[in-house]
Amino acid sequence: FPLVAKNGDELQLSANITDVNNSYTVTGSDDSEKLKEFNDISTKYVKVYRELGQEFEKEVEKNPAAKDSLRNTFMPRLQSNMDQFAEEALSFAQKNKDNLAGFYAASSISDPVKYEARLIKFAEDIKPKFPDNKAVQSFADRMLAVKPVSIGQVAPDFELSTPEGKNVKLSDLRGKYVLLDFWASWCGPCRQENPNLVKLYQSLKNKNFTILGVSLDDDKNAWLKAIKDDKLTWTHVSDLKRWESRVASLYRVDGIPASFVLDPEGKILAKNLYSTELKDFLQKTVK
Repeated sequence: FPLVAKNGDELQLSANITDVNNSYTVTGSDDSEKLKEFNDISTKYVKVYRELGQEFEKEVEKNPAAKDSLRNTFMPRLQSNMDQFAEEALSFAQKNKDNLAGFYAASSISDPVKYEARLIKFAEDIKPKFPDNKAVQSFADRMLAVKPVSIGQVAPDFELSTPEGKNVKLSDLRGKYVLLDFWASWCGPCRQENPNLVKLYQSLKNKNFTILGVSLDDDKNAWLKAIKDDKLTWTHVSDLKRWESRVASLYRVDGIPASFVLDPEGKILAKNLYSTELKDFLQKTVK
């Protein structure tokens, strides 16, 4: 039961701990009463999530061999539920910028990158409203730090060396759609994604598209071996400083794989798309 209280508030909470839908009433705090409105929204989507999970388990129990195909069927339904929740949470947050319930709603979104532009705008709006609230200030600072590399911004330029020692600037690739791919030889998920990138590159390299791989390796031999083993035939650069990479810092990369899709003018069109989602986006976008 989420509550927000200020010094001097006297709250009265009434709830039934056996109620799986977490119904409750609260008085004595305007923010907490607003927060209950959002909790009712959240509970609605949690209920759907729980029901889908139970339905999935029943179907798997009936046919264990079909688990993977069932997962492929259920995942879009789960994603749709999450997307609808995020939209309602953002709408609620926008209407409640003057109270902490709005901040709580915005903070509850599980995929902030997907809604980055709207969360950045929200952060700009609430930062001056709660100057003494550490949680709000931390959230706002975090979102505003991401703004220079958010969707719609021109990707910051940088220059790094190829394995052969040639300096390459990101701006050298202007005029093409670019997938800026942060990866490393030691990163398992990156290596698993590489075959998908190879197929995409082969299908799109003659359509005004290229990939620039930025490695967070610190071992040149391991980096070169991974490029060769995975048949990554596009341009690769690195400063071989692992997480101390200035470009990783510039792009606020705190986990890999991480990627940015840029248009021919260098504007960021999308972030952190993988596998089928990346393929679908690029096939619709690259011209």
